[in-house]
Amino acid sequence: MAAAAVSHAARRFLSPRLLVASRHLHASVSEGSAREASTSFIHPAAIVHPAATIGQGVSVGPFCTVGASAKIGDACQLHTGSHVTGDTELGEGCVVLTGAILGADLPGRTIIGENNVIGNYAVVGVKCQDLKYKPGDECFLHIGNNNEIREYCSIHRSSKSCDCTVIGDNNLIMGSCHIAHDCKIGNNNIFANNTLFGGHVVVEDNTHTAGAVVVHQFCHIGSFSFLGGGSVVAQDVPRYTMVAGDRAELRGLNLEGLRRNGFSDQEVRSLRKAYRKVFMPASSCHSSFEDRLTELGQEIELLESPSVSYMVESIRTSFEQGRRGICKFRSWNIS
Repeated sequence: MAAAAVSHAARRFLSPRLLVASRHLHASVSEGSAREASTSFIHPAAIVHPAATIGQGVSVGPFCTVGASAKIGDACQLHTGSHVTGDTELGEGCVVLTGAILGADLPGRTIIGENNVIGNYAVVGVKCQDLKYKPGDECFLHIGNNNEIREYCSIHRSSKSCDCTVIGDNNLIMGSCHIAHDCKIGNNNIFANNTLFGGHVVVEDNTHTAGAVVVHQFCHIGSFSFLGGGSVVAQDVPRYTMVAGDRAELRGLNLEGLRRNGFSDQEVRSLRKAYRKVFMPASSCHSSFEDRLTELGQEIELLESPSVSYMVESIRTSFEQGRRGICKFRSWNIS
């Protein structure tokens, strides 16, 4: 019976991401017994409002607080001194480590999915820092499943009732990262320590940032891109590319990221050829960037690769009304 329970738990936590191993490290053997328990354990030194909804097999440690509108899913663990306040829903199997604060006593709601780890002293679902926010407005945060949010991170709710801060699934958000109001974060991203996203930033899937990256508000970060350490990103980053530098510039394709994510050699060759046509024209070519992008859009053979089409689309949409354009690039001519 015990072996079957362990096997079931292992399957539930199975993920292609390395963060699963870390999650198992946080979730001790006591989690296995908590899942089997039909009742929850609440430490006598915890303060749990009688109106709070507590699932089965929940463990609430000493000096924790759980508010009246909170909903704690089955098999969650609230470690010492963690707090769940406001209209906050915590999905099944989450681990909230010491000092973390989830939600706030504000209009609106914070929803956190299943099997997430919230690190020590992280602050998730609190009031945004946008001065346009009007007290009394509803504000929202929605986080998916299987995310690891490490120590001292801050993730804010939306700035207005018609919007929502959204984080997808299977993201690793390392220590002291900041995700501001109204951001839209996709799936399978890795943000290294001190990555800072301003308001309304959109991050697609499978991106990777190095440490101490700053992204200006309203920027879009394309899928499978890489942001070099210490970069200040003030414009969009097209899909599949790599940027670096203190006013980040395009430095080519994210070749290592493409390889790790299973792109074929043929796909990479097509992307390299398309990148060269747009950003590294031949020395005899005197056409403008816009002309080269238009010419690439007419290359039927290259556009047969979906990745090339996606990259062209990513570049074009960055110049639509209200967007910031793409990061600067060095127009090295090649012969």
